[in-house]
Amino acid sequence: MVSSSTPLTEPDVALLRKEFDARPVNRLFQNAITKSPITDVALDHAVVTGIDRSMSHRLDKWPVTSQEKSGRCWMFAGLNLLRAGVMDKLGVKDFELSQNYPFFWDKLERCNYFLESMAQLADRPADDRTVAWLLQDVVGDGGQWNMFAAIVQKYGVVPKTVMPETQSSSNSAAMNKNLRSLLRQAARDVRAASGDAQVAEIRAQVMAAAYRILAMHLGTPPTEFDWQWTDDDGEFHRDGTLTPAQFRDRYVTIDVDDYVCLVDDPRPTSPRGRTFTVDHLGNVVGGAPVRYLNVPPETLKSLAAEAITSGEPVWFGCDVGQMMERDLGIWDARLYDFAGVYGTSFELDKAERLALHETLMTHAMLLTGVDLDGNTPRKWRVENSWGSDKADKGFYTMNDSWFGEYVFEIAAPRDRLPAELQAALDTEPIVLPAWDPMGSLALGQR
Repeated sequence: MVSSSTPLTEPDVALLRKEFDARPVNRLFQNAITKSPITDVALDHAVVTGIDRSMSHRLDKWPVTSQEKSGRCWMFAGLNLLRAGVMDKLGVKDFELSQNYPFFWDKLERCNYFLESMAQLADRPADDRTVAWLLQDVVGDGGQWNMFAAIVQKYGVVPKTVMPETQSSSNSAAMNKNLRSLLRQAARDVRAASGDAQVAEIRAQVMAAAYRILAMHLGTPPTEFDWQWTDDDGEFHRDGTLTPAQFRDRYVTIDVDDYVCLVDDPRPTSPRGRTFTVDHLGNVVGGAPVRYLNVPPETLKSLAAEAITSGEPVWFGCDVGQMMERDLGIWDARLYDFAGVYGTSFELDKAERLALHETLMTHAMLLTGVDLDGNTPRKWRVENSWGSDKADKGFYTMNDSWFGEYVFEIAAPRDRLPAELQAALDTEPIVLPAWDPMGSLALGQR
């Protein structure tokens, strides 16, 4: 351990300036970057021109959706996975499931989950690392696959026409701010409560207030609705009065309970073939916990390609902002030559980036196509939830090099896994701390 301090001196600064001025290319890049974004200057033209959008296998025949100014990407990606089968069953090419409906229930359930955690941790000081972590991001918008599955399993789904968007579902900041204030105040009261009866009284009052806030911002979720539609051949259909659970059971062709979460965590501390969970991560008290199986990236790719070639899109989570050109809608691991511009190397591998807080999952989307050369993927087609004004009407292209570096998880049917991985799913999970980067929640705001 180095014990002496090393202040930055005037001679040090003079040397740094001399070294900068000694390379004429530094001044050229300075001229460029002071007038243009670094991403414009560092964009590798050869990489851009080497990417085309054609795919050997492509599923999407529908328009993209938009999460607007909210962090619901994981929910949009999940609903987009479900709607592909719903559209086939309805005989239509344009249909959306309500994103506002599960948003309401996720928020309400998450309020209850937070209160449960505060009660369990009431004997710890407020600056305990777990308590402080939970207080830092109270009822945010982000989520993971297991959290989406828990809401669909408990509450079903409804068409978007039954519970459409509101100002706050599309722009959740103000609503979230007031919910956070309510719940942090509740944390104070729960931590000071004298027994279970008092905690229960506080919980009842807070949940009633949370419901009021959510209903005012998002509307009241339906308990039943009349369902009828006209298919693309002009034929009218009427199915009568349905509950959200009945609509799910009749029209959703995917059973979310059959899907498991697979991740690529290459850190030496995270053994392959083992299951993991994250302390105090979830949204539904009593629901299935967040649980995933750590596998190599080649397994993620082969299972994703198999699903797409079988006609099923794939939910996945990634670090979206890395090596992305938003307007063109492309990702490539070598898209920007930052090393060439700055004259310095960036050498962290995926495991090191995770360990040193340089990367984590930030966004969830849907894989709707793959370009295969034999069995080897070359690139992937991605349905984003950022609207249709970028990329190929909202569909992005991901080179396979990017998949290996920045994709962290996919949801896949359990029965598609090899026998040894299916058996591994039943093992006792390793519990990661609440702040571990593999517990990050996908937000992916536009």
